[in-house]
Amino acid sequence: MNRRDILRRSAAAGLLATPAAGLLAGCATSGGDDDKGDSGSYHGTKSEQNPLGVKEDAPLEVVIFNGGFGEEYAKAHEAMYKEKYPKAEIKHSATQEINKTLQPRFVDGTPPDVVNNSGAGQIDPNGLVSQNALADLGELLAAPSLDIPGKTVKDTLLPGAVDVGSYDGKFLVMNYTYTVYGIWHSTKLFTERNWQYTKTWDEHIALCKKIKAAGIAPWTYAGIHPRYMSWPLISTAIKLGGPSVALAIDNLEPNAWKSDAMKTAADAWHQIVKDKYILEGSPGLDHKQSQTAWCQGKAAFISCGSWLESEQKDVTPAGFNMTVAPTPSLGSGDKLPFEAIRGTAGEPFIVPAKAKNVAGGLEYFRTMLSKKGAQDFTKKVASLTVVAGTTEGVELPFGLTSVVKALEASGSNGFNWVYNNYYRKLERNLVDAACGEFFSGRSTPAEFLDQCQKGADSIAQDSSIKKYKRAA
Repeated sequence: MNRRDILRRSAAAGLLATPAAGLLAGCATSGGDDDKGDSGSYHGTKSEQNPLGVKEDAPLEVVIFNGGFGEEYAKAHEAMYKEKYPKAEIKHSATQEINKTLQPRFVDGTPPDVVNNSGAGQIDPNGLVSQNALADLGELLAAPSLDIPGKTVKDTLLPGAVDVGSYDGKFLVMNYTYTVYGIWHSTKLFTERNWQYTKTWDEHIALCKKIKAAGIAPWTYAGIHPRYMSWPLISTAIKLGGPSVALAIDNLEPNAWKSDAMKTAADAWHQIVKDKYILEGSPGLDHKQSQTAWCQGKAAFISCGSWLESEQKDVTPAGFNMTVAPTPSLGSGDKLPFEAIRGTAGEPFIVPAKAKNVAGGLEYFRTMLSKKGAQDFTKKVASLTVVAGTTEGVELPFGLTSVVKALEASGSNGFNWVYNNYYRKLERNLVDAACGEFFSGRSTPAEFLDQCQKGADSIAQDSSIKKYKRAA
């Protein structure tokens, strides 16, 4: 959802990674004039037109992660907010270093009102949740939609949008984009070469052999962020073994990473390493470099989320026509059909519990989740939002059209996992490192899964990390 360059083994979680006395914050909620505390003076009177009790002249500070989506979409949302509350002064800033920029402000109790907590330098969500540093967004869900009559905000959201941002039953993180993860190829390249995307793994390997013979690398990947390759591998395992494969991983169950489905998937993906179907030098490339090499036709396939088209718009050749597709099926015994694809809410936004204008932050989210706000975002950055049905009447670029088609074909068979939301370190440090060894050819499938499992076990045994349980 999360996304693009959101990783790194050494991304500092800093003070927010572990409980700190100076950081303990009571859970702030917006309310009427009788609310007290840090943000009490910034609450207006609730009404039908102002269900969240926004004080019309209260300043609003918004900090955006300046990544693949840029910041122009946020300026448009701020303009919509300003239109409704013209007396409100809005302070806007954008940065690629959310943690470094905002951590001191969380510590001293002066955080902004809205934070797009994304990117490699995001603040560890688990740390924020465990220290009660986030405002409860439940009131937002119950509020009426800004411009979709007869529906609450919650009623307008796609399935799973609330689940991804919920911890122990509280909705604390508003993930704004709806991201589809799959394998991408150029329709133009495949048409010119008379290649067809294949539905089974054996057919995929046969196609890779044909592609390599044509002088093109079948695959490339973000070698500096190798966890991008964990996505298709885990997806392959889930399609083989069913959603319980993901549930076991999410809940840190013993040997979840060593299930039969994960072993079969790891063995399959090891073949592209053994047969040298990966672009030479890929282990040294970051996400943008590998994606650019792919756009240049040096490789046929790449694993990424649906932000790819927006992120690569400046270097994608005309007529390239990137298309997303599900991971191939391992065989007829798969529990999910070929069309099943991973989709999830991503791009996290938060309202800090100690924000001065909590009510304004919730109202800003209500603006983002309006039909107008969602459509404007999709037009600007070529990405779906979690607001259902808002692509109607919007002219979508080629890649995003393929995303919508893939979602429709997947239907009720879509799947996801959330261990990366619960335990940031597990995916971005431990699994990331294991993928680095595996896809560069330095470890076997068994060693890869063992490394992942040891990482999960270390999280499970660390009493300083709060644990979460996902229901089936």
